[in-house]
Amino acid sequence: MKAVIMTGLGAAADVLKVQDIPGPQLEGDRDILVRLHAAGVNPIDTKIRKRGTFHPDLTPDILGCDGAGVVEAIASGVQTLNVGDEVYFCNGGLGGPHGNYAEYIAIDERFVAKKPSSLSFVEAAAAPLVLITAWEALYDRAGLQPGQKVLIQAGAGGVGHVAIQLAKLKGAEVATTVSTPEKAEFVRQLGADLVILYKEQNVIETVMNWTNGEGADIGFDTVGDKTFFETAEAVRLYGDVVTILEPNPEQGTLKTSRLRNHRISFELMLTPMLQNRITEQEDQAKMLQQCGRLFDEGKLKIHLGKTFPLEQAVAAHELLETGSMQGKIVLTMGH
Repeated sequence: MKAVIMTGLGAAADVLKVQDIPGPQLEGDRDILVRLHAAGVNPIDTKIRKRGTFHPDLTPDILGCDGAGVVEAIASGVQTLNVGDEVYFCNGGLGGPHGNYAEYIAIDERFVAKKPSSLSFVEAAAAPLVLITAWEALYDRAGLQPGQKVLIQAGAGGVGHVAIQLAKLKGAEVATTVSTPEKAEFVRQLGADLVILYKEQNVIETVMNWTNGEGADIGFDTVGDKTFFETAEAVRLYGDVVTILEPNPEQGTLKTSRLRNHRISFELMLTPMLQNRITEQEDQAKMLQQCGRLFDEGKLKIHLGKTFPLEQAVAAHELLETGSMQGKIVLTMGH
């Protein structure tokens, strides 16, 4: 099969190479072989490319956690899927040959969901990692309730634009930050109640005015660095702060959070995969099943920023690293 192999650490143009390699084999009795039509490109891919994989003992290295395609073969113990089924999932891409920048992948049936019929393969491949991240952050970590006020940082980004929709589906009020008027219009269409152009407005003051001086019930940081501490400053006493990144102590302190008795949560949707936790990976697949229904009911949308053919993975990485993307980047396999 054709695959994009990571040959070392460094710039995309130096280390991402298209190669022909043997296709994957069905190893477990519940494995399925998926002919991939599309793979999502996420910030974790560029971080691994620069810092190293989570499985340095495995080779070759194929990136890409998100995939969508058609089941082409099944192992003897498969119970829920048949050849020809269309599926989407977040699995693999953390090191070794089990990644989605390729024409095929073998994956345990328990970790996939049937592709929503209303989504193309490209749209479906853009969705899983950001969907699960936003779902776990808002629903599981922060315990979002109807009527709560939520601050979502970087609402036009991959995680952010899904988080806005999930918060609105729960009956919350949403404030979000964006960098441009174009992105402001985009997040308004997703249902954001308060849009803050952070380059022109003071985020903390604006949220405080919106909440009558109390602060948001939940702050969701998808940016990191000083944004994490800024998010905490905008959250009320006994509120929740959730971040998908590791706070940098050089950028601020937790003094405000301590004084306000914040509950601070971390969200890394890769943990079940990294720890090989079967039940939690199954739970994530169930989230995708539930989101599939929301897509098909027209209650949830995934925004595509740009697509590239598999052979142009370098260009996809370079675009993502500009940091200015609205929506998601996807690689297509040309089937």
